[in-house]
Amino acid sequence: MRSIKQPGAPVAERIQWVEARGHAFAFTLQAGLPLLEAARRGFAAERFAGGVLNFQRGALGPFAFVMPALSKTTENAAFYSDTYRPAGVTRTKLGSMTLGRRDGAPFFHCHGLWTEADGKASGGHMLPDETVVAEPFEVEAFGIDGALFTAEPDPETNFKLFGPVTAVSTSAHTTSRAFALRLRPNQDFAGCLEEFCRAQGIARAKIHGGVGSTIGARFTDGGVTEPFATELAIASGTIAPGPSGALEAALDIALIDYTGGIAEGRLIRGDNPVLMTMELVLEVLG
Repeated sequence: MRSIKQPGAPVAERIQWVEARGHAFAFTLQAGLPLLEAARRGFAAERFAGGVLNFQRGALGPFAFVMPALSKTTENAAFYSDTYRPAGVTRTKLGSMTLGRRDGAPFFHCHGLWTEADGKASGGHMLPDETVVAEPFEVEAFGIDGALFTAEPDPETNFKLFGPVTAVSTSAHTTSRAFALRLRPNQDFAGCLEEFCRAQGIARAKIHGGVGSTIGARFTDGGVTEPFATELAIASGTIAPGPSGALEAALDIALIDYTGGIAEGRLIRGDNPVLMTMELVLEVLG
C-alpha cells in the first residue's frame, strides 16, 4: 500500500476516538455571518458545542481558501498553497465540516468543491476567518455530546490537527450512540473503519461529516488520482455487512489534489491510505 514518510515518529494509537452520544438535525446558515459563526450558532441552538456537518449547494462571499501543495521544507510531508480569494459569490457543490475548538475558541476544518463567480471549478480547504455566508443555505448536521474535536499539536505530521477528546456533557438532546474519530496517516481508510467497527461490536454505522486527506485516490469506477497530496470531503458513507457477511465501508468522496485535479466517486477498499488525517463521526445503527 502507498505510504508517505511523515516528519515525526508514528503514534502507537492509530485511531484517536471517543465514544459519545449524538443527534442528526438540519439548520440554515444565516447570510451575512462568517461561516464559522453561522455554523456555531446552528449547533448552539441544539445545545451542542460541536460536531460535523455536510452541505451541497450554498453561496459564499467574501470567500478564502487554500489548496494542498508540496512542502518547501522537510518540516511537513505536504503543505498548503498561498491563500486564494475569488471575487464575487462562490457557489458550493458539496462540502464537509468538522466544528470544534482551537486555542480556546470555536474553529472549523472544512473541505469542499465549488464554482467561482467566473465559472472556474475548484476546491480545497476553506478558511474560517475570511469566509462569509452570502445567501442562506441548509446543512445536514450531527451534534456530539460528551466529545469535542480539539486542535492539538500532532508530532507525527508536525501540524496542529483536530482530534476528538472527552468533553463535559452539554445536556443536548441526543438519540444515537456515536463515535468521534480521527484516523492517523498511512492506513487504509476503509479497512481502518471496518476494523474499528468489528472491535467495537458495531454491525452497521453511518458516517457524518468527513474531512481529511488520502495519498492520491483509487476509485471503484477505475478512476485514479496520482498526485499524492489531496483535500478530501466525504459526500456519504456507511459501514455494513457486504455479500460475504463481512463488514464493508462504502465511501463516496470528493477531492482536489495539489495540481488542481478534481475527482469524485467511491473509494476502493484496501487501496486508499490516509495522508495526514481523517476526521468523522460514526453513528451506530446496529
